[in-house]
Amino acid sequence: MEYIIVFCTIDNFDMAKEISNNLLEKKLIACANIIPKITSIYQWENKIVEDNEILMIFKTKKSCFEKLKDEIKRLHSYDVPEIISVQLTSGEESYLRWIDKSLS
Repeated sequence: MEYIIVFCTIDNFDMAKEISNNLLEKKLIACANIIPKITSIYQWENKIVEDNEILMIFKTKKSCFEKLKDEIKRLHSYDVPEIISVQLTSGEESYLRWIDKSLS
């Protein structure tokens, strides 16, 4: 199995919980971490912007990514939401089995 971690930022804590719960209910993620109060600095429309955001971190499998991405885009308020994944190269075996079990 190929496991991934998906990162997504948003500006509303309640919406972060709603997206996370939705993804859990649809078995697209095994776990969500919601980290409030991060500062994001980025370029948007030729300006440097600084915003307070919330970071969502999702644990899942690569096979779930397309549906997960579509679901986030459906619910997210941003025109261009950050939805990026990184491959998990190793992990504790019982935790990885738990991800498998959670997504089935």
